[in-house]
Amino acid sequence: MLQLPTIKNETLRLSALTHRSYINEHPQAGEHNERLEFLGDAVLGFLVGELLYNRYRDLSEAQLTRLRSNLVDEKQLAKFANQLGIGDLMRLGKGAIKEGGRHNPALLSDTFEAYIAAYFTESGIEAVRIFVQPLFTAVADSIVFPQSDGDSQNLVDCKGKFQQWALAQFVKNPEYFIIDTSGPDHAKEFTAEVRVNDTVYGVGKGRRKQDAEKGAAQAALKKVGLA
Repeated sequence: MLQLPTIKNETLRLSALTHRSYINEHPQAGEHNERLEFLGDAVLGFLVGELLYNRYRDLSEAQLTRLRSNLVDEKQLAKFANQLGIGDLMRLGKGAIKEGGRHNPALLSDTFEAYIAAYFTESGIEAVRIFVQPLFTAVADSIVFPQSDGDSQNLVDCKGKFQQWALAQFVKNPEYFIIDTSGPDHAKEFTAEVRVNDTVYGVGKGRRKQDAEKGAAQAALKKVGLA
């Protein structure tokens, strides 16, 4: 089972785990977690955006935005909260407990965000980055690189598929180079090659640099037996 990071400040930790309903019944119990939830939402939005920008270089702005939305939505954050055992730790009012609050996706996701904010407040952005990166990377990869090539949710083209192969084999992203340009200005043709570890895996041509790179990726996929 995944483990929550340690928050040494007990007051801060309890605040992150405390729902408004608990404070309504125990006014002297401190603060509820709504302000921390606000901060946690911002911290997660930044870190997930940073992760996707650096990891999936072939995705467009629209694709990155859609992917980030899928990763930080209530349903996904509630899954993380369940995996981390947050439901059992939440401080809820008696009514919220009777209504199934420990299994409520909205309460779970809100508390997850609040706990992230508390951890950030105490330990800083790098500590939070180290904690959340493996969580979100695994889910993001399952969306970007589904097991079935025919999956309609696939967000990437041949360049993305070759990137997946290169990362799996060498933990490195492919590099694309325009090695030749021919033809008149109004009808130029570009030749691109794709390399991993300075080894050429494919060459492609196209009227646009992007098309030439895609052609190189297609050739690379054939070379490694993925097309």
